[in-house]
Amino acid sequence: MVASRVAGRPLEHVLGWAEFCGLRIAVDAGVFVPRRRTEFLVAQTVSLAPPRAIVVDICCGSGAVGAAVLAARPDIELHASDVDAAAVSCARRNLGSGGQVYAGDLFDALPPALRGRVDVVVANVPYVPTDEIELMPPEARVHERRVALDGGDDGLDVQRRVVAQAPRWLAPGGHLLIETSERQAPVSLEIFRSNGLTARLASSEELDATVVIGRAPLT
Repeated sequence: MVASRVAGRPLEHVLGWAEFCGLRIAVDAGVFVPRRRTEFLVAQTVSLAPPRAIVVDICCGSGAVGAAVLAARPDIELHASDVDAAAVSCARRNLGSGGQVYAGDLFDALPPALRGRVDVVVANVPYVPTDEIELMPPEARVHERRVALDGGDDGLDVQRRVVAQAPRWLAPGGHLLIETSERQAPVSLEIFRSNGLTARLASSEELDATVVIGRAPLT
């Protein structure tokens, strides 16, 4: 294990787990390691989910966000999806019987019966601009799958797709929460608003975290 860490593998991949929101999250080789800043996304989700909410975790990765939300709010009905098979395997282990995890591209993986019924969609989408991936620490750019990092030219390609599709799945007054960067936040707000969602920012200086929160119309 020491030799593996010295060779550059992320500690979480060496151990096989990461600590997140007080939980031990299984993280297999190649799977995106949950960042501490994303705990702020969890807190915002928990605060907005109504009782017995239907919550969907898009780009769920290891399932860390969904697992943490479920731990705080065991009353919710949780669904999650990811395009990466290794991540889906981890998410199923981390969520156990508490949530349903689907393999596929964004909302396409979800049961059609959820359309128009989801109270909260939460997404930690890839948002690193393609040209900036080479500037990331080697633990990320070498050992995490590119599909979990690469957000396209400006880092917002996947976010645009999620925001464009979300209104068809949200219940009236439902919320969409997406983690972004402080630099990208102004553009993210416009993306939300251009798709018919009211939008605001929430941020944590302590965690260096920025979340865009959108709300669907009530009717």
